[in-house]
Amino acid sequence: MVTFIVGILILLFGYLIYSKYVEKQVGVSQEDTPAIIKSDKVDYVPLNENKNMLIHLLNIAGLGPILGAIQGILFGPVAFLLIPLGCIFMGCVHDYCCGMLSVKNGGVQVTGLIKKYLGNNYYKFFIIVVSVLLILLAAVFVYSSGDIIAENLLNQDDFSLSNPIIVSIYLLIGLYYIIASLFPIDKIIGKFYPFFAIILILGTLFVFAGFFTMGISVENINFSKINEHPMHLHLIPMFFLTVSCGLLSGFHSTQCTIVSRTLKSEKDARHVFFGMMAVESLIAMVWAAAAMHVYNMGILPYNLVGSVHVIGKVADVFVFPMFAFLVSVAVVILPITSGDTALRGLRMIIADTFNLEQKQIKNRLIIMFPIVFVMVAVILWAKLNSDSFSFIWQYFNFFNQLIAIPVLLFSTVYLYKTKKNWLITFLPGLFYVFINTFFILNAKNALKLDYIISFIIALFVTVVFSIYFIKFKLKKDE
Repeated sequence: MVTFIVGILILLFGYLIYSKYVEKQVGVSQEDTPAIIKSDKVDYVPLNENKNMLIHLLNIAGLGPILGAIQGILFGPVAFLLIPLGCIFMGCVHDYCCGMLSVKNGGVQVTGLIKKYLGNNYYKFFIIVVSVLLILLAAVFVYSSGDIIAENLLNQDDFSLSNPIIVSIYLLIGLYYIIASLFPIDKIIGKFYPFFAIILILGTLFVFAGFFTMGISVENINFSKINEHPMHLHLIPMFFLTVSCGLLSGFHSTQCTIVSRTLKSEKDARHVFFGMMAVESLIAMVWAAAAMHVYNMGILPYNLVGSVHVIGKVADVFVFPMFAFLVSVAVVILPITSGDTALRGLRMIIADTFNLEQKQIKNRLIIMFPIVFVMVAVILWAKLNSDSFSFIWQYFNFFNQLIAIPVLLFSTVYLYKTKKNWLITFLPGLFYVFINTFFILNAKNALKLDYIISFIIALFVTVVFSIYFIKFKLKKDE
């Protein structure tokens, strides 16, 4: 339990101290924000700080912080240190810099920031990557949240498309996604998300309280057993791809730029972007500890270890029956309220790309029609192929972390040009160049090279890239 408590303290003091340092590096302006200057009553809508915090928490906290933690704790109690350290020094910095630079650039979306600070070549590549990520996320969250609803709330055990209940749930969730992505942000998201966020926080608190009322078995870190995953996965690179939400997530960049259009003041950004990322990491820590107890007690069949079925077991073990339903609802809320904003973010990115103003509903519908068509196709493919979920989830995490790289790099360019400490974003960016390269070289679903060879090549690529970036992106104009 000591390692878990140390991890919580890292999150707390990291937020209290390091967030202020990062804020000072980026700089806070007293000027009016895009929400005020460009107010259109659709996407640019001024909201108060507390509402923005709760909305942003739900936007970024999809199924990832829970499912990622459930899978990540299989690497052992080292997760209790790596999650908070990664969150404070990489994930929170990533989110804060992306959100703030969007505010400073008129609420432009992440692809626009890539184009401005890194150039057209990066932009052309990453607009495709971002689009693929958001479609995959929306599709996965339609049927993952649908299956959770069917299992935990409706007691279904047939999750195939031959079950009309499953199809009906998918259709309802998909319809909600479309409506929420089309309506002005203050009509659905602004009204209901704060309430949903409170349910999420309460659900997590009930699980945490169960650690003390029900008792918990959590191991402390043992550095001699730091790489003993039951499926023999290596800590590097797989841990940093498995635990994305809660540690660092490129998807968050598409959500930070949504909220950048609703901030009333740049002063709010530290609490909204840095603070809510730390809260998401705290959620991941609580679920990681709960999952470790479930695994240690052997109360889950081995074939279900690391799966969404752990969620129900955690609720059974740690939460009084009268509150277990609330925990199930909280878990259902997570993917639903990230899937809809994934589509909203993609709509806004496409609108910026083709310079389509979004005040008219007609323009929003023009963009949403092809998005929905592709999303439905992905869902059908996923449901008709038994191994598709693990495949999509693995590559969703890869694309997720891939998108984090240009965000950290364009933040580096900004900090370098403003003569601030650019290493706070450059070093995390390089680390994920290494992690993503390593994964593609070594993964079974990729090139399948030898682990040591993959490590050496990935390290070489990272060093070469760092030299190239410093020479041709940072110092080219000097």
